[in-house]
Amino acid sequence: MKTIKTFGKTLPLAALLSATAFAGAEAHVSFLDKEASQESTILATLQVPHGCDGKATTEVRVKLPEGFVFAKPQPKAGWELEVIKGDYQKTYDNHGDKVTTGAVEIRWKNGNLSDDFYDTFVIQGKVSGVEAGTSLAFPVIQMCGDAVASWDQVAKDGGDPHGMKSPAPLLKVVAGDSHGHDHDMAGMDMSGMGAAAPAGQTVKAGDLEISGGFAKAMLPGQPVGGGFFTVKNSGQTDDRLLSVTSPVSGEVQIHAMETKDNVMRMRQLKDGVAIAAGETVKLEPGNLHLMFQKVKTPFKQGDTVPVTLIFEKAGKVDLVLQVLSAQGK
Repeated sequence: MKTIKTFGKTLPLAALLSATAFAGAEAHVSFLDKEASQESTILATLQVPHGCDGKATTEVRVKLPEGFVFAKPQPKAGWELEVIKGDYQKTYDNHGDKVTTGAVEIRWKNGNLSDDFYDTFVIQGKVSGVEAGTSLAFPVIQMCGDAVASWDQVAKDGGDPHGMKSPAPLLKVVAGDSHGHDHDMAGMDMSGMGAAAPAGQTVKAGDLEISGGFAKAMLPGQPVGGGFFTVKNSGQTDDRLLSVTSPVSGEVQIHAMETKDNVMRMRQLKDGVAIAAGETVKLEPGNLHLMFQKVKTPFKQGDTVPVTLIFEKAGKVDLVLQVLSAQGK
């Protein structure tokens, strides 16, 4: 059930009463779209309407149910992203590949969402092997500093969840086909699968050679895109990619992804990326990459994305990324 607690502390009675009022509020964590068709790939959008007893939300953890597979979360500016992987109970088909493991929990961490505002947290995934009429529960833990709100109550045998104080967000599976729905989210390839031979022009700036620039096509309305390229430093002096700008998005961040102990984490590299003398650095799916935030128009296959790379020594370098398919081909 839902709890409001502090780590290593006991809340006073007044705080507990306030927490109870918070728990009983109608505005609980829920999905924007509460239905999904069988065998369809969707953007599951969680709405977090408030903090914990007036405190700002600093972390959101979402456990993914069996039957929601191949999950890829949407990064959020100002938040760290952690993807915990594990074994599925069944084997799922992913375009001919048999898949038995994947993301089982998503965590957006170290953010700051004021109680005065609401926000959404998006996970792309496929609803697979689930009977129509089934409701998939996504238990959520909402952390606000040392306070915790758990949205994890699930009605038994398909009962009515409306009387619960802290219901887990539910996604009802309805009959339907997957025509036009089975896509990969552009911008992020959390699986770490390699892309096809990258396209794009080669640009030289001093001792640096930048080649193979490309971006991935995006889903309509998706505000986040990804970009990739290779930098070769043929000189005797180290350089550093400090930042990137583009007229097609509000902000471009440099991100790194790594997997340790079966946990995938993504973090923003605020200090940029070192380009050591004599070395080649690749920005590629599942590794270093550009993250386009607040994209004005979703990238479409065949389009181009202009960017300006700012290096510590080589200075500003203009590059054009060719938009490939969502699979990077």
